[in-house]
Amino acid sequence: MIFRGTICILALAASSSAFAPTTSTSTVAAGRSNDVIIMKIATDSTSNAADAAAVSSPPSSYVLHDFDHHTSTRLPYSPTGYSTWEWKTHHNQQNQPIEESNDNGSNSGDSPTHLTSHSINYLEVGDSSKPALLLVHGFGASSYHFRHNIPVLARKYHVYAIDMLGFGWSDKPIMDYDATVWKDQVVDFVQEVILNRNDDSKAKRSIAIAGNSLGGYTAMYASSDERIKENVKACILLNAAGRFRDPEAIKEPSEPNPIIKAISSAIQRFVIACSFVYTKQPLRIEQVLRQVYPIDDSNVDSELVESIQTPAQDDTAAEVFYRVITKNGAGPQSYVDDILKELDCPVLLAWGESDPWIRSAAADKIQSLHAEFHGENVAGENGPKWIKRASIDAGHCPHDEAPDAVNGAILSFLDEVLSIA
Repeated sequence: MIFRGTICILALAASSSAFAPTTSTSTVAAGRSNDVIIMKIATDSTSNAADAAAVSSPPSSYVLHDFDHHTSTRLPYSPTGYSTWEWKTHHNQQNQPIEESNDNGSNSGDSPTHLTSHSINYLEVGDSSKPALLLVHGFGASSYHFRHNIPVLARKYHVYAIDMLGFGWSDKPIMDYDATVWKDQVVDFVQEVILNRNDDSKAKRSIAIAGNSLGGYTAMYASSDERIKENVKACILLNAAGRFRDPEAIKEPSEPNPIIKAISSAIQRFVIACSFVYTKQPLRIEQVLRQVYPIDDSNVDSELVESIQTPAQDDTAAEVFYRVITKNGAGPQSYVDDILKELDCPVLLAWGESDPWIRSAAADKIQSLHAEFHGENVAGENGPKWIKRASIDAGHCPHDEAPDAVNGAILSFLDEVLSIA
């Protein structure tokens, strides 16, 4: 099944596919001394400093050095990304286990840990003493897609934005991609960078995670993870993707005929490869963007197009594109229903009601499921498990098409949840 409805400027331009509902609903001048533009980890000789968070310092020409989010409303574009976090993970190229060693070259424990490192592009803006807000982009996009949100939100919160593995200026390893990869990436980023495992003062830090489309699904999935659930105080879904359970669906055989599978795979690879070559062209990207900014496409500009088209030139981008589509063609492995059951924090649906890919019925379904699992809980009268909806006059990318409305909705929601004056 070709997936229908992630932000995927490239994938959906090619094939109008994945991570979408498949049921019948288918559907911030005081305190500036605390302000930081990018986390700098001291390069001293202690291993603790090296292990605190594998973050590289930005170059002297770093575009955010002179950026003032108190007066600017748009993030500067960087054609080479922003800063880098080295993500050590068991998710690796070719899915082969890699044994992590200690300083003397031997294995660090009785049981080997199988890790490899991926370079992950990210940025941070705002006062580090404030609660953190992590933004997760959708399929085919990057952290730059939050260009109109980061400066405004950073006036009140410590804002991070991250490029998911396989997208933007993050590494694009040849490996199998599924929803757990991006969930684990977000969870590890929260633990290693935002909370900083070696800084006890940050252990109880409040965090909100927001995402658009596939990033919305990832935000929801990560927010429900036991490793960070205690710190995640809010989850914000911007036209989140994801599949719902369909009780009437007929279960298909788990192992298709190998001949049919081989032929189907060859055809898929050819079609997707051709589509990728076509859809990574700037004019085609712009055309698709205008389709998903149906109310006001004035923010579809050359920098946005370039931020999508440039990473697509990476040597492995086409193969990653193919693998993501084929691996997730039937949607992510965990249903929205199951994730919502485990979600213990307040939820904001900031929904572009004119989305041509993920219809408003998906937000309706999320609301009804949340009520089913957690009861009618208006504004948290009966605990933290409550949900709120802000209808945005926009399409699939409301945060970029109607940033003022989305920024206002997010700030109002977080003020309520985190009780910040």
